[in-house]
Amino acid sequence: MKSRNNSTSKFISLILRHKPEVIGITLDEHGWARVDELIAGVNRTRPLDLAGLEEIVRTDEKRRYSFNEDKTKIRANQGHSVPVDVELEAVTPPELLYHGTGEKYVDSIEAKGLIPKTRLYVHLSGDYETAFKVGARHGKPRIYQVHAGKMAADGYVFYRSVNGVWLTKSVPPKYLTRTW
Repeated sequence: MKSRNNSTSKFISLILRHKPEVIGITLDEHGWARVDELIAGVNRTRPLDLAGLEEIVRTDEKRRYSFNEDKTKIRANQGHSVPVDVELEAVTPPELLYHGTGEKYVDSIEAKGLIPKTRLYVHLSGDYETAFKVGARHGKPRIYQVHAGKMAADGYVFYRSVNGVWLTKSVPPKYLTRTW
Protein backbone atom coordinates (compact mmCIF):
# COMPACT_ATOMS: atom_id res chain seq x y z
CA MET A 1 0.00 0.00 0.00
CA LYS A 2 2.77 2.44 0.92
CA SER A 3 4.49 1.88 -2.44
CA ARG A 4 1.26 2.59 -4.31
CA ASN A 5 0.67 5.72 -2.20
CA ASN A 6 4.24 6.85 -2.89
CA SER A 7 3.80 6.40 -6.64
CA THR A 8 0.45 8.19 -6.55
CA SER A 9 1.91 10.98 -4.40
CA LYS A 10 4.69 11.54 -6.94
CA PHE A 11 2.12 11.62 -9.74
CA ILE A 12 0.04 14.18 -7.82
CA SER A 13 3.21 16.22 -7.25
CA LEU A 14 3.85 16.25 -11.00
CA ILE A 15 0.29 17.40 -11.63
CA LEU A 16 0.06 20.07 -8.91
CA ARG A 17 3.57 21.51 -9.39
CA HIS A 18 4.40 21.10 -13.05
CA LYS A 19 1.87 19.57 -15.45
CA PRO A 20 -1.82 19.81 -14.53
CA GLU A 21 -2.65 19.28 -18.21
CA VAL A 22 -1.49 15.64 -17.93
CA ILE A 23 -4.90 14.83 -16.46
CA GLY A 24 -6.79 17.70 -18.08
CA ILE A 25 -7.14 20.04 -15.12
CA THR A 26 -6.11 23.63 -14.51
CA LEU A 27 -4.74 25.33 -11.42
CA ASP A 28 -6.08 28.70 -10.35
CA GLU A 29 -3.77 31.68 -9.90
CA HIS A 30 -2.87 30.47 -6.39
CA GLY A 31 -2.09 26.90 -7.41
CA TRP A 32 -5.35 25.37 -6.20
CA ALA A 33 -6.98 22.47 -8.06
CA ARG A 34 -10.46 21.17 -7.44
CA VAL A 35 -10.24 17.92 -5.46
CA ASP A 36 -13.02 16.23 -7.44
CA GLU A 37 -11.27 17.05 -10.74
CA LEU A 38 -7.91 15.85 -9.41
CA ILE A 39 -9.37 12.55 -8.21
CA ALA A 40 -11.21 12.00 -11.50
CA GLY A 41 -8.08 12.76 -13.50
CA VAL A 42 -5.80 10.54 -11.41
CA ASN A 43 -8.37 7.72 -11.66
CA ARG A 44 -7.67 7.51 -15.40
CA THR A 45 -4.36 5.80 -14.62
CA ARG A 46 -4.56 4.60 -10.99
CA PRO A 47 -7.18 4.24 -8.27
CA LEU A 48 -7.75 7.20 -5.97
CA ASP A 49 -10.63 8.35 -3.81
CA LEU A 50 -10.97 11.16 -1.25
CA ALA A 51 -9.88 8.91 1.63
CA GLY A 52 -6.78 7.88 -0.32
CA LEU A 53 -5.96 11.48 -1.16
CA GLU A 54 -6.41 12.51 2.49
CA GLU A 55 -4.06 9.68 3.50
CA ILE A 56 -1.41 10.86 1.01
CA VAL A 57 -1.63 14.44 2.27
CA ARG A 58 -1.56 13.35 5.93
CA THR A 59 1.37 10.94 5.61
CA ASP A 60 3.57 12.80 3.13
CA GLU A 61 6.92 13.19 4.91
CA LYS A 62 7.72 16.41 3.05
CA ARG A 63 4.25 17.84 3.68
CA ARG A 64 4.00 18.73 0.00
CA TYR A 65 0.25 19.39 -0.12
CA SER A 66 -2.44 21.45 1.56
CA PHE A 67 -6.21 21.33 1.41
CA ASN A 68 -8.37 24.40 1.72
CA GLU A 69 -10.62 24.57 4.76
CA ASP A 70 -13.49 22.46 3.39
CA LYS A 71 -11.22 20.07 1.42
CA THR A 72 -12.73 21.00 -1.93
CA LYS A 73 -9.37 22.29 -3.20
CA ILE A 74 -5.77 21.09 -2.93
CA ARG A 75 -2.41 22.53 -3.90
CA ALA A 76 1.29 21.85 -3.68
CA ASN A 77 2.93 24.01 -1.02
CA GLN A 78 5.94 24.93 -3.15
CA GLY A 79 8.17 23.66 -5.95
CA HIS A 80 6.08 24.84 -8.88
CA SER A 81 7.44 25.32 -12.36
CA VAL A 82 4.09 26.72 -13.51
CA PRO A 83 3.48 30.37 -12.63
CA VAL A 84 1.30 30.49 -9.52
CA ASP A 85 1.22 32.64 -6.40
CA VAL A 86 0.89 30.36 -3.38
CA GLU A 87 0.30 33.44 -1.23
CA LEU A 88 3.51 33.33 0.76
CA GLU A 89 4.33 36.19 3.10
CA ALA A 90 7.83 37.60 3.19
CA VAL A 91 9.60 36.66 6.43
CA THR A 92 12.95 37.42 7.99
CA PRO A 93 15.20 34.38 7.67
CA PRO A 94 17.65 33.10 10.27
CA GLU A 95 21.31 34.07 9.85
CA LEU A 96 22.13 30.77 8.16
CA LEU A 97 20.16 28.46 5.92
CA TYR A 98 21.44 25.46 3.98
CA HIS A 99 21.27 24.15 0.44
CA GLY A 100 21.87 20.52 -0.41
CA THR A 101 22.92 19.55 -3.91
CA GLY A 102 24.87 16.91 -5.77
CA GLU A 103 28.60 17.15 -6.43
CA LYS A 104 27.94 17.44 -10.18
CA TYR A 105 26.35 20.91 -9.67
CA VAL A 106 29.17 22.50 -7.65
CA ASP A 107 30.96 24.21 -10.57
CA SER A 108 27.75 25.81 -11.81
CA ILE A 109 26.73 26.93 -8.32
CA GLU A 110 30.09 28.48 -7.63
CA ALA A 111 29.96 30.37 -10.93
CA LYS A 112 26.29 31.45 -10.95
CA GLY A 113 25.09 30.94 -7.38
CA LEU A 114 21.79 29.22 -6.71
CA ILE A 115 19.17 29.78 -9.38
CA PRO A 116 15.69 28.30 -9.53
CA LYS A 117 16.19 26.67 -12.95
CA THR A 118 12.70 25.47 -13.90
CA ARG A 119 11.12 26.31 -10.54
CA LEU A 120 9.87 29.65 -9.27
CA TYR A 121 12.21 29.76 -6.26
CA VAL A 122 15.43 28.35 -4.88
CA HIS A 123 14.67 25.92 -2.05
CA LEU A 124 16.65 26.19 1.17
CA SER A 125 16.64 24.15 4.37
CA GLY A 126 16.64 25.40 7.93
CA ASP A 127 19.08 22.72 9.06
CA TYR A 128 22.11 20.85 7.77
CA GLU A 129 20.53 17.38 8.11
CA THR A 130 17.60 18.19 5.83
CA ALA A 131 19.93 19.77 3.27
CA PHE A 132 22.09 16.64 3.38
CA LYS A 133 19.07 14.44 2.60
CA VAL A 134 18.16 16.71 -0.31
CA GLY A 135 21.72 16.64 -1.62
CA ALA A 136 21.89 12.86 -1.37
CA ARG A 137 19.01 12.61 -3.87
CA HIS A 138 21.33 14.18 -6.45
CA GLY A 139 24.40 11.98 -6.01
CA LYS A 140 27.30 12.68 -3.68
CA PRO A 141 25.85 15.37 -1.38
CA ARG A 142 27.42 18.80 -1.11
CA ILE A 143 26.00 21.27 1.38
CA TYR A 144 26.30 25.04 1.24
CA GLN A 145 25.68 27.45 4.08
CA VAL A 146 23.58 30.33 2.82
CA HIS A 147 24.20 33.62 4.61
CA ALA A 148 20.52 34.46 4.60
CA GLY A 149 20.71 37.14 7.29
CA LYS A 150 23.23 39.09 5.21
CA MET A 151 21.14 38.58 2.09
CA ALA A 152 18.03 39.90 3.85
CA ALA A 153 20.02 42.92 5.10
CA ASP A 154 21.05 43.50 1.49
CA GLY A 155 17.44 43.51 0.31
CA TYR A 156 16.78 39.92 -0.74
CA VAL A 157 13.30 38.63 0.09
CA PHE A 158 12.66 35.27 1.74
CA TYR A 159 9.50 33.23 2.15
CA ARG A 160 8.75 30.17 4.25
CA SER A 161 6.37 27.59 2.89
CA VAL A 162 3.78 25.99 5.15
CA ASN A 163 5.97 22.87 5.26
CA GLY A 164 9.04 24.78 6.47
CA VAL A 165 10.98 25.08 3.20
CA TRP A 166 12.70 28.45 2.81
CA LEU A 167 12.34 30.09 -0.60
CA THR A 168 14.08 32.98 -2.37
CA LYS A 169 14.48 34.00 -6.01
CA SER A 170 18.26 33.38 -6.17
CA VAL A 171 21.41 33.24 -4.06
CA PRO A 172 24.52 34.91 -5.55
CA PRO A 173 27.83 33.08 -4.97
CA LYS A 174 29.07 35.68 -2.48
CA TYR A 175 26.44 34.50 0.04
CA LEU A 176 27.48 30.84 -0.14
CA THR A 177 30.03 28.95 1.96
CA ARG A 178 31.01 25.33 1.32
CA THR A 179 30.63 23.00 4.29
CA TRP A 180 33.00 20.36 3.03
